[in-house]
Amino acid sequence: MSRENREQYQVVIQAKDMGGQMGGLSGTTTVNITLTDVNDNPPRFPQSSYQFSSPESAPPGTPLGRIKANDPDVGENAEIEYSISNGDGSDMFDIITDKDTQEGIITVKKHLDFENKVLYTLKVEASNTHPDPRFLQLGPFKDTAFVKISVEDIDEPPVFSRPWYLIEVDEDAKEGSIIGRVVAQDPDIAKNAIKYSVDRHTDLDRIFNIYSGNGSLFLSKPLDREETPWHNITVIATEINNPKQSSQIPVFIRILDINDHAPEFANYYETFVCENAKAGQLIQTVSAIDKDQPPRGHRFFFELVPEFAVHPNFSVVDNKDNTAGIMTRRNGYSRSKTSTYLLPIIIFDNDYPIQSSTGTLTIRVCACDSRGNMQSCSAEALLLPAGLSTGALVAILLCIIILLILVVLFTALKRQRKKEPLIISKDDVRDNIVTYNDEGGGEEDTQAFDIGTLRNPEAREESKMRRDVIPDTIFQIRRTAPLWENIDVQDFIHRRLKENDSDPAAPPYDSLATYAYEGNDSIANSLSSLESLTTEGNQDYDYLSDWGPRFKKLADMYGGEDSDRE
Repeated sequence: MSRENREQYQVVIQAKDMGGQMGGLSGTTTVNITLTDVNDNPPRFPQSSYQFSSPESAPPGTPLGRIKANDPDVGENAEIEYSISNGDGSDMFDIITDKDTQEGIITVKKHLDFENKVLYTLKVEASNTHPDPRFLQLGPFKDTAFVKISVEDIDEPPVFSRPWYLIEVDEDAKEGSIIGRVVAQDPDIAKNAIKYSVDRHTDLDRIFNIYSGNGSLFLSKPLDREETPWHNITVIATEINNPKQSSQIPVFIRILDINDHAPEFANYYETFVCENAKAGQLIQTVSAIDKDQPPRGHRFFFELVPEFAVHPNFSVVDNKDNTAGIMTRRNGYSRSKTSTYLLPIIIFDNDYPIQSSTGTLTIRVCACDSRGNMQSCSAEALLLPAGLSTGALVAILLCIIILLILVVLFTALKRQRKKEPLIISKDDVRDNIVTYNDEGGGEEDTQAFDIGTLRNPEAREESKMRRDVIPDTIFQIRRTAPLWENIDVQDFIHRRLKENDSDPAAPPYDSLATYAYEGNDSIANSLSSLESLTTEGNQDYDYLSDWGPRFKKLADMYGGEDSDRE
């Protein structure tokens, strides 16, 4: 029987009694028979060869196509495992089994290169995973087929000869000197020309540049290892015919050190020597640093400058470990004679070329206790032998401050003294034309203007200032042409008014004020004596006493004349 040909059968069975003789009874039943499957059929490919293609840029894992072998069995007897048994592309491609569809999927295993190989041939084998030993004699339960894969050419970007470049260059390399070279080429058959450039985002200072034709790197600016010991730049290679095809590569540039810096003191040393120091005493240990990094390490030497080779006060002892000790050469030092010593020291290295520098060590003379601990080096200590203590200095300073305060107070009081009154005497009553900026004392105020100037203009004082107004700025007195002796007073006043009105530098006030009109609401009418038509005997000034304290002066001057006259 073959389940693949017919899987189910139906059989009718009849049973008779009486041995099957005539007249006996019988009964029938139907029996359904289903055949179960056994793995007695191997898988078979429907065709002996398959053809696929793949672009050379396909990444690993990219599926290229599916193949399937047929197995008439069912269930686990029909499960198939696919594998590549032979072929020149077994290391470039792979095949996996789809458990759901029992298909073999061919995928890319490694990067393809059209320029290296165009066509690959694979021998693919399909076999049952659960063979039945009872049917092994029927033959091998597997089948094979050939798969041919052709690689398609695409335009690829340039490829560099290395994954990265390391270039070493001396720190003193000259501008324009070539420091290294990168190489890239077009992997396509066309071999398009390549041009090179530096990614300026990685070289913002534009220290490096590259020849676009051959990839040679050269310097555009001087180098400084102490400032930047490493430079990491990116070089870009681009196809000339197709600028979209480009690739880049990192270039690491190491700056090699040269001895171009002189050693110097490692710190700023505050050195002192005690007044009671003994000869041969160590007062300071100094060390040096160097920005350079010689391959054998630093080695510094210390010595005094030639002019101070035999210093009468101090000496320098090289400790042979990049440090030096400052030693005293005599007993006792005096601050009163010399408070500070300057000791120039030469520091040089042992690299090539030898670099050296001179550092000056400042040594102060200080007062110390018996154990050598510094007590004082300030100028205060130098004043103590003269008999001035701290308390005395403070007292002197306080006295100076008090004197300054007294001077300031005296000046302020002097400025605030009461000004001299305008009216000095009651008898000095003259007919004056005056100007008041505030409420004054009436006609008794005769110091505001000198009427003699009006009567004799040429007798006027040139430098006399107004007393009724305090000017903000002292203006220079204008000099005018002399006037004749018998000039009319009214003409003189008009001339002066015209001059002041036309002079832009003149003060903004006039010296002539007329009180001819008091106002409609005034009960006193006019107070001007110049416009009074009556005589003094006809005037009654008793009402001035009723006007309040502001008119008390006028009331005393005019109200008491009757008693004087009597």
